[in-house]
Amino acid sequence: MLATISPVKLIETHFGSLRDPRVAHSILHKLIDILVITICAVICGADNFVEIAEYGKDKEEWLKTFLELANGIPSVDTFERLFGRLKPEALQICFISWMEAVHESTEGEFINVDGKTLRGAKEAGNKRSLIHMVSVWSASQHLVLGQKKVGEKSNEITAIPSLLKMLSIRGCIVSIDAMGCQTEIANTIIEQGADYVLALKGNQGNLHGDVQELFTLANEHNFKNVEHQFHETVEKGHGRMETRRYWTMGNTEYLIGAEKWRDLRSIGMVESQRTINGTTSTEYRYYLLSLENDVHKFAESVRNHWSIENQLHWILDVGFYEDASQCCRGYSAENLAVIRHIGLNLLSRDKKTKVGVKAKRLKAGWNNNYLKTILAALNIVIA
Repeated sequence: MLATISPVKLIETHFGSLRDPRVAHSILHKLIDILVITICAVICGADNFVEIAEYGKDKEEWLKTFLELANGIPSVDTFERLFGRLKPEALQICFISWMEAVHESTEGEFINVDGKTLRGAKEAGNKRSLIHMVSVWSASQHLVLGQKKVGEKSNEITAIPSLLKMLSIRGCIVSIDAMGCQTEIANTIIEQGADYVLALKGNQGNLHGDVQELFTLANEHNFKNVEHQFHETVEKGHGRMETRRYWTMGNTEYLIGAEKWRDLRSIGMVESQRTINGTTSTEYRYYLLSLENDVHKFAESVRNHWSIENQLHWILDVGFYEDASQCCRGYSAENLAVIRHIGLNLLSRDKKTKVGVKAKRLKAGWNNNYLKTILAALNIVIA
């Protein structure tokens, strides 16, 4: 069965509409061939264009079983020039189109939105990277649903609505940190048929102070005669104990500026109390919710939000060495970020191999049949 699977056909189905940025008369290698080699190489452990080209050379005979490769394997310069010129917006649209084909959002699915700076992708003379990618992550299904580059972290505010409008998130619960706590973003989420859980900090001025004061006063009186819900979790291990207490209140009509927030139905507070080696610290966080007063759903959303840090950003750094990548010519850093997301999504679908992403990448490099199985997920509908 594996022998009948054609990776190029599967990839061409979703990425065949990409426009080749090269001059027609100078093209020696097909765009789809370069894309397939790159996806295969990144899945198998390649982290830069030198490694991608070397992978192609070592796997040329196998690659020729499903790629044309009339002029052999492209050079390092060819890979770098192509991805430096290829418009990342076009690649991201193809990525989202693929995810729409394989991912069907489910009622109550938890969606996280957060940004990550590509720390290693900085030009000579610059002390820091100017490339910041905003990603939409399904915590429920461990999939990247889409991504978009912004110039600075502060520009997430404008990038998030346009990204969410491209995605099918009806019925989902979207959580965003305080940077994304904006009325326009709340509007976009509601218009897309989803609900929001937005972290609230001082960037919202009086509203943050008002929510904080409401919870403080209610807490001082043990929430007597106050409509509310409460939930508590305790985790212990390795000399550490963490107690999280969650409260929600449904009365929002008296909040300063509440009328600006579409479908604002409740507010939430989390008290995180950590004791490590006998030292205790306490942190309070506040939220705006379009959810009805439901503390358990609120608590689940808050806990799931950390999934984007622990299961996306952390894996990209540890499993794909993203922060060490110094590719920055033209659009190459953004495009390789999308390729890594493709690789991570495909590897994440393999539930049978009980090892981490790094080990799966090695296995794919060792075993062509395993790699074919991973690539086949490009056209599998994920339940």
